[in-house]
Amino acid sequence: MSIAETQSGPPAWRLLLGYVRPHRWALLAGAVLSLVTGATGLLLPLVARGLIDDLAHDRAITGALLVMSGLVVANAAVGALGSYVLRRTAESVVLGARRTLSSYLLRLRITSVDRSEPGDLMARITSDTTLLREVTTDSLVGLGTGGLTLVATLVMMGLVDPVLLGVTLAVVLAAGTVLGVIVPRINRASRQAQNAVGVMGAALERTLGALRTVKASGAEHREERVLHEAAEESWRQSVRAAKWSAAAGNTAGLAMQIAFITVLAVGGARVATGAIDVGTLVAFLLYVFYLMSPIQQVVGAITQYQTGSAALARIQEALRLPAEPPARPAPLPATGAEPAALAFHDVRFRYAEDLPYVHHGVTFAVPAQGMTAFVGPSGAGKTTVFSLIERFYDPESGEITLDGRNLTDWELPQLRAAIGYVEQDAPVLSGSLRENLLLGHPEADEAALARVLKTTRLDGLVARLPSGLDTLVGHRGTKLSGGERQRVAIARALLRRPRLLLLDEATSQLDAVNEAALRDTIADVARTTTVLVVAHRLSTVTMADRIVVMDAGRVRAVGTHRELVSADPLYAELAATQFLAGGE
Repeated sequence: MSIAETQSGPPAWRLLLGYVRPHRWALLAGAVLSLVTGATGLLLPLVARGLIDDLAHDRAITGALLVMSGLVVANAAVGALGSYVLRRTAESVVLGARRTLSSYLLRLRITSVDRSEPGDLMARITSDTTLLREVTTDSLVGLGTGGLTLVATLVMMGLVDPVLLGVTLAVVLAAGTVLGVIVPRINRASRQAQNAVGVMGAALERTLGALRTVKASGAEHREERVLHEAAEESWRQSVRAAKWSAAAGNTAGLAMQIAFITVLAVGGARVATGAIDVGTLVAFLLYVFYLMSPIQQVVGAITQYQTGSAALARIQEALRLPAEPPARPAPLPATGAEPAALAFHDVRFRYAEDLPYVHHGVTFAVPAQGMTAFVGPSGAGKTTVFSLIERFYDPESGEITLDGRNLTDWELPQLRAAIGYVEQDAPVLSGSLRENLLLGHPEADEAALARVLKTTRLDGLVARLPSGLDTLVGHRGTKLSGGERQRVAIARALLRRPRLLLLDEATSQLDAVNEAALRDTIADVARTTTVLVVAHRLSTVTMADRIVVMDAGRVRAVGTHRELVSADPLYAELAATQFLAGGE
């Protein structure tokens, strides 16, 4: 099931209130300031009517002018302060959403990541959360303050002249009917536009993540076409949303113009018949002008809510993906901690229900201490053993125990704190060499760093680098060779003082000299730690205490190199082929 297929959740307004709740008092303060701004504006037409009456009766207008000036200044000052408070609160809402979402994505189960596009997930943290800024101020506050101001304005208009109010309401209700048809279309277009942004992010991440392969394959133009098509789809959907939003805004504007003309005509007739005086008509016309702002605010809030609800739905989809429970990091094993014992009991596993089984009843036992190697053809399920030990995945049936306890009984931080893991491609993160080494043990001192650098033969590299350990290694470690990245990954794992060390093809990119040196290092580590090694090159594991031979998701033999050469035909074939190749 992909991220877009997750089940629907609570309505968008409830989700929005959840993000806003921690900032409710700041939001309330901004809303009050907005209402005060609206109240000062509502008083202006009444003061203007009084001023016109003063002029008609040759009375002094100094007081009325001073009151109007004060109201205008107060309106501007309070309005600016309210706008700042609301904008600051909206940014805080975005910050909270980004913190929540980024923390959750870091806890995603690997199965969730496997079924999602990283670029699409990134779009949910960046572009989707950004839309919360507008939906918080324009939609939530705008609908509240705009709605209250609209009601207050209509009440004041009713006090001035009920007949003209009826004329105005008729026009407004007709416009509201049209808006009821337009608003759902804004929602659909906004959702599709945000989905298209996610698709574009996924396409871009896919291309940049393998840019060297794309260039080497001469595929730039084909990938360019994919990116352009995704960008154009995002453009089409965004333009469609903009079209309906513009239609909604212009409908409101047109309604107010029609209302003004109608009020002017009907009001002029009422003045001519003596039903109202000129001052009342002017005051009502000012209210019609003033009515434009809250109506546009309400319409804008509704249209912005449609866009924001699409973004909220996408954020919520990400937050419904299966994730590991939140937990604080566990302390690393103390120096000299006892090595771990591991056992698999009839483990069956597949990566998805529509995929074949990778493990068909895998059973083996690894005693505490010593080196155990896993060998076999590609696809035998060797790397999957390590993924199951780390609980990136859970077996469909069977049991995996560490120190006699089922892995499911361990807290994940405690389990992973006991394990050092060197992945097959030995990933290195962008940043400095020091940051990469300390990734798994940030409190390690300089003496510990120096020891692992010497153990993994990285001390010579550090001495040659311009800034030593503080040298930047580039995106995904591109400034390091493949062998150097592998040694960095091994040093990072050793620095954690693991009770169980998992090495997945950890020396595949090393030259013969460095491989031999690290092989000796691993043998030394195995004297005090349980070491598990996956290797295709048997020269890496011939001295292992035990070798587990896997084939087609099953364990077919366990023994030493000498025992297996004579007892297992598959292992004997692998050994003969590799040693023959080595001899050549």
